[in-house]
Amino acid sequence: MSDGATGGLSRDGWTILEDDGFLGLVGPFWHRIVDGRHEYAIEGQAKHRNRRGVVQGGLTMTLADRSCGMTARYETGNKYLATVQLDMHFIDGAQIGDTIVSRPRIIRATRSLIFMSTEVSAGDRCVATANGVFKIMKG
Repeated sequence: MSDGATGGLSRDGWTILEDDGFLGLVGPFWHRIVDGRHEYAIEGQAKHRNRRGVVQGGLTMTLADRSCGMTARYETGNKYLATVQLDMHFIDGAQIGDTIVSRPRIIRATRSLIFMSTEVSAGDRCVATANGVFKIMKG
């Protein structure tokens, strides 16, 4: 990622979520709260390209999965969650250099499951939608 992209995201209120696991390998992964709603972003980098030269769909899925799970955790206070189901619909391709943003929301939370939805966009283009079910786990 270029220093310009990092500076632009920082100026727009984004902060990097530190992660020494998988997200550390594909990230950095960015987060901010706008009008009380969590937003997550990742910059499409050369390391994310597929054979067609666009952002690999798996990165879009990772962003949707992680952002839904993290929002479910933040908003419900449940520390341990596991993805039980994630349905993705790819609508358009994200390009290298795009800031890819997920804006998840809780659809419903029960005692054992949290139902989430998100739209993933690049600029004003919707690139994917996702619906997920997350299981509340015991510590």
